[in-house]
Amino acid sequence: MSKITAVIDFGSNSVRLVIYERTSRFGFKTIHESKSNVRIGEGAYNRNGYLQPEPIRKAILTLKGFKTIMNSFKVNKILAIATSAVRDAPNQKEFVSIVKKETEINLKVIDGSREALLGGIACANLLQNSNGISIDIGGGSTEFVLIDNRQVIATHSLNLGTVRLKELFVNFKTLDSIISFIRNELRSLPDEFKNIDNLIGIGGTIRALSKAIQQQIGYPLDRVHGYTYIYKDQAEFINKLIFADKTMLLEAGFKKDRLDVIQWGLIIFKEIVETLEYKNITTSGAGIREGLLLKDLLKSVKYKFPENFNPSLRNILDDFPAQSEKYAKISSKIAEQLFYALQEKFELTNEHLLILRYTSKLLEIGVNVDFYGNTKNGFYMILNRFIYGVSPENAILVALLVRLSGKASFNQLVIEEYKSLLPADKIFHALHSIIYLTKLLTINYSNEIEFNINFNKGILIITFNNASLFHMVGEELEELENILVELVDESQS
Repeated sequence: MSKITAVIDFGSNSVRLVIYERTSRFGFKTIHESKSNVRIGEGAYNRNGYLQPEPIRKAILTLKGFKTIMNSFKVNKILAIATSAVRDAPNQKEFVSIVKKETEINLKVIDGSREALLGGIACANLLQNSNGISIDIGGGSTEFVLIDNRQVIATHSLNLGTVRLKELFVNFKTLDSIISFIRNELRSLPDEFKNIDNLIGIGGTIRALSKAIQQQIGYPLDRVHGYTYIYKDQAEFINKLIFADKTMLLEAGFKKDRLDVIQWGLIIFKEIVETLEYKNITTSGAGIREGLLLKDLLKSVKYKFPENFNPSLRNILDDFPAQSEKYAKISSKIAEQLFYALQEKFELTNEHLLILRYTSKLLEIGVNVDFYGNTKNGFYMILNRFIYGVSPENAILVALLVRLSGKASFNQLVIEEYKSLLPADKIFHALHSIIYLTKLLTINYSNEIEFNINFNKGILIITFNNASLFHMVGEELEELENILVELVDESQS
């Protein structure tokens, strides 16, 4: 894969440019994103699919602008695809030829199956739990993907899209006809895509809806990737939005440039969920663009990250390779020792072990901004960068554990804002104690010192073979609320 890769997603509704930088073999980060509402499908669906002159003009101007941006970033590789509206157009070849002549961009038109596959690859690799069905509601089509064990099992594409419906039906006065049209399309969907509890939503409609739901319930995080809700709990709110006026939509948080298509997308979403009886909805902030990048990045490993690999964690450590990488190896090992010693006492699970691994590896990243603000800096860095392969709840848990890692006790007000997303107090305090001890036991940054950790008769016994580390830890150790700790120096024996 090239060092700097540009992905252009030419959808029926909007055209997006995302520029990625490769940070290591499987590490990457976004360094630029641009969007233009070209609406290439506008006027096409009720004119036998022909792309119209004005959208074509806008498309060429947009791509010329993108080309300037890509040159500025010294892009090595361009991956450019067009989806539903262009692939359905009888004048598709003429449009692709104009794009090549005017911009020197090779625009590849992909079919619905390939479009679905790309979205599926993104969900399978970038969500913590990707098992289920993903749907991507676009301007001209909706793609379905069956995902199991982080693998794409099957794909299907239907001619259901926001711009397509808007062009075909003009307004909601014929709602019965719109619903009949959608349900008729859904009848062709293979049975393997039906009656599965978990639905993963991709695309602008579902992301915008999730943001509106979060605003309505007072969700404490500004993050939709990985956000999960139960459909029946929000069904009434969604139905109100379908029939809402412009003012209510704006108050709900929808952007002005989406107002003319959002309700068409909500109708499609509602009919899909209710007709196919999906129950739990997970929002994906990643989709076809990330899938196109990953298909290129992961082609040598069958489009799947290695086991236990987290792309966000890798990206953060890539950006701070020296001290962070060394510290991560030491602290992760110690956190695991503490986990296994205390697992039974606090009824900790494998998911808690994963949280401890993430947290221990990220304890020192804030130092790269400012030593004295280490834990605060780490908190904000994690909250804004630890996105992929982790739920929002686990991301805030990791961030708070880093924030509170320097002291044995803390003010409850620090966590109050995020209380609804955190585990029970007993679990949170246990994880905090383990991270606090992990930080103490890595105080000299050495991976050459060995010590034993055992939990016996209600006391955590830590035995050292190094007198200086024993002294340093003993001086710093504060009294923990829920764990009795005994330090033993065996270095002189």
